[in-house]
Amino acid sequence: MIFTRIKQAVDRVIAAFSVAVMIALVICVVWQVFSRYVLNQPSTLTDELARFLMIWVGLLGAAYTVGAQRHLAIDLLAMTLKPQKQRVLSILINLLIFIFSGAVIVSGGVKLIEKTLATSQVSAAMQIPMGYVYLILPLSGIIMMFYALCFIVNGLGGFRHKQEGAN
Repeated sequence: MIFTRIKQAVDRVIAAFSVAVMIALVICVVWQVFSRYVLNQPSTLTDELARFLMIWVGLLGAAYTVGAQRHLAIDLLAMTLKPQKQRVLSILINLLIFIFSGAVIVSGGVKLIEKTLATSQVSAAMQIPMGYVYLILPLSGIIMMFYALCFIVNGLGGFRHKQEGAN
């Protein structure tokens, strides 16, 4: 299925990008500690950059977790259901994830970016527009929506295959 191949490619890109962001985050923090305690001149840029990288890796990690279906869940109800009803519940949950991601994360993220860019808000140390920092919100929301759509399509496909097998 095309969604599966695209999902695997998106998984690889997010994983690679997250690893790169984590490496940059570790380098920033190590440099911050070194410059503060060894050089006695703390770097202000790495402190701010580390904060921004932490935001990015957290939201990318959340999107990746949705794609791996490892997000926090209470599966007590799902475990008591028959497989057919578990599939319906999974479709419903992923539909709610899709709606929430679109309405809150993507829409809210776009509004936040627009406001910060319109007010020319820049970061204190690096002097970059804060809208660029907040780009990760709609990006991660779109990725979450994509993953939810993949799982909805797969769930609906399971119904179709079951019906074709019954005929």
